[in-house]
Amino acid sequence: MTRIRADLLLLACAAIWGFAFLFQKSAMSHIGPLTFVAARGLLAAAVLTPLAIVEHRRSKIAVGKPFVVTGILAGSAFVIGSFLQQAGLKTASVTNTAFLTALYVVATPFISFAFTRKVISPLIWAAVGLSFAGTWLLGGGTLGGLRIGDRLVAASVFFWALHLVIAGFAAPMGRSVLFSVIQFLVVGSAALIGAILFETITLETLRAAAPDILYVGVLSTALTFTILTMTLRATSPTEAAIIVMTETLFAAFGAWLILNEKLTLVSWLGALAILAAALIVQLQQVRNASRK
Repeated sequence: MTRIRADLLLLACAAIWGFAFLFQKSAMSHIGPLTFVAARGLLAAAVLTPLAIVEHRRSKIAVGKPFVVTGILAGSAFVIGSFLQQAGLKTASVTNTAFLTALYVVATPFISFAFTRKVISPLIWAAVGLSFAGTWLLGGGTLGGLRIGDRLVAASVFFWALHLVIAGFAAPMGRSVLFSVIQFLVVGSAALIGAILFETITLETLRAAAPDILYVGVLSTALTFTILTMTLRATSPTEAAIIVMTETLFAAFGAWLILNEKLTLVSWLGALAILAAALIVQLQQVRNASRK
């Protein structure tokens, strides 16, 4: 695979992830957030299982208890983050959800610090200040301008960052596809139990939300995971970080094009500040990795 083709595929992944917010929003018109998360997780696990079997046949790496436990912990963080984001999408706009979710990039170094005690660079602290200013502007110049849905999405950021850190511990263990299957089984199972207890699930509502579930479960999860694994072998981490960040812009464009969502000038300044903060952190982390 050439570097240009890898970058184009990464851009396609970013577009798929960005437009996924539209399908997540649409699903909330038919089913509850726990039902959606359950369907997404179980479908992704089912699609990835054949790839995990192929991986198992080719790999000589043994699967031990630490690997399984890490997968369960990652799935636990994922299911909470995903539920909060989905519940927030009931009232939050797609545009706000996309930009607020991008804050997980800024939160990740601090979650990582709790585990590794690695020093946080001054540039990261600057990104934190920029992200807080961006969130304030996104609410129209007041945190009171953020709806309850926006706040739920903001709360999900902690769990998305936690998930990323936990998944990072699993990376050196190998068996990346099997790891995804384990975590998505946890996501699907935990959310399904919650949906049975607290939501009403019918075939009619599931049928109505089927296009949204298929898009997010197959395209936005299973397909992009496979593509991401391939492209990172042919392009630089810096390029990948920058390209993947365009996910948020694709979400905002899709929301404007399809849902006619619009931001005020002040809110746009906040959105761009959040995006800039996330990009600063991404590039700083890539820079740190290149020094090792």
